Amino acid sequence: MSAPLHKARPAGQGRVLPDTQQGMRRRNLSRVMHTVRDEGPLSRAAVASRIGLTRAAVSTLVDELIRAGLLEELGPERPGRVGRPGSALAVSGRGPAGIGAEVGVDHLAVCAVDLRGEVRARAVRHVANRDRSPEPVLGELTGLIHRVVAEAEGEGLWPAGLAVAVPGLVARDARTVVRAPNLGWLDTDLGPLLPEKLPLTVANEANFGALAELWLGEDTPRDFLHVSAEIGIGAAVVVDGRVLHGNRGFAGELGHVPVWPDGPSCACGGRGCLEQYAGEEAVLRAAGLEPGEDRVGLLAGRAEQGDAAVRRALHDAGTALGIALTGAVNLLDPENVVLGGALSGLSPWLLPSLRSELARRTAGPSCPVSVSALGPEGPLLGAAHWVVRGVLDDPAAVAERG
Repeated sequence: MSAPLHKARPAGQGRVLPDTQQGMRRRNLSRVMHTVRDEGPLSRAAVASRIGLTRAAVSTLVDELIRAGLLEELGPERPGRVGRPGSALAVSGRGPAGIGAEVGVDHLAVCAVDLRGEVRARAVRHVANRDRSPEPVLGELTGLIHRVVAEAEGEGLWPAGLAVAVPGLVARDARTVVRAPNLGWLDTDLGPLLPEKLPLTVANEANFGALAELWLGEDTPRDFLHVSAEIGIGAAVVVDGRVLHGNRGFAGELGHVPVWPDGPSCACGGRGCLEQYAGEEAVLRAAGLEPGEDRVGLLAGRAEQGDAAVRRALHDAGTALGIALTGAVNLLDPENVVLGGALSGLSPWLLPSLRSELARRTAGPSCPVSVSALGPEGPLLGAAHWVVRGVLDDPAAVAERG
């Protein structure tokens, strides 16, 4: 039988634990978890040294985390050290897991990630979701969630929460999709349509992609602009390690920034939006190709073969991206721009014109542009890790359930 679910507090919500003895205990439990997760396996003495607490205090915290099933002892540390060897601690490969899900225009995906950050179960279904009502789409997603949870439970894990990435605007309640033009959804509360026992967080796919880049990327700065694309184009602004949401939670709609105001009409109601020039379907149209299941693979394959029409379409898409990004770079002055999602797979042909346009139009020194190693996996991984980070940030929520 599954362990009881708890309300995992996702990282980045900004809730400050009270400055009381109980609040200090909860913060110290989190410090131990993060230290062992980031640097382990470690002995109690090593943990105490790193976080500045006494070994006795750390041992009390560690014992609590072991009882809760969040840490495990691996046995004596490797030989060769002076003094009595301590028992090495590691984050448990059993216990709570983050369930991440993604609703795409042409696919559904779900994965389970354990506290070590390892993907332990995964399910994907390729399906056309454009203009489908939310009920059948989320019904299919729920089926995938149940499949992944069952597989994870078979490995000794239980779901600590569910986070769902969607290609649209999400209200600050983190449940309601206000508008998803490429899905055709308006003012949809996802809560009643998903497994009710799982604590739920819904967010824009670009925001989860940016958090995945922040948490999983190599040498990712604390201030950057993350751009991702499929049919639509989204962006997330990360400032000092936190996603900038804006007054209504709608910040980052780069795909609907006008590039040429008199251009073609867009699903958002505007004209000449970036999405109409640099989205996957727009690039395929410009190249004279019919969309298929693997749009990026088709474009990349043709570009590698030297197809002039495809290369020209990608060059023009890079130019449009450079124009749209110029405004964001001039306004926000990020340390870096990171291309993720489908854009990462097309970067060899997008980057030259993008960088050229950005350098030509930026008021200050040109902003570096890099490519995410996570690619289209970013939003799904970011969603699952959102739940995991909530457990790491407040492990007392798990420890107290028993």
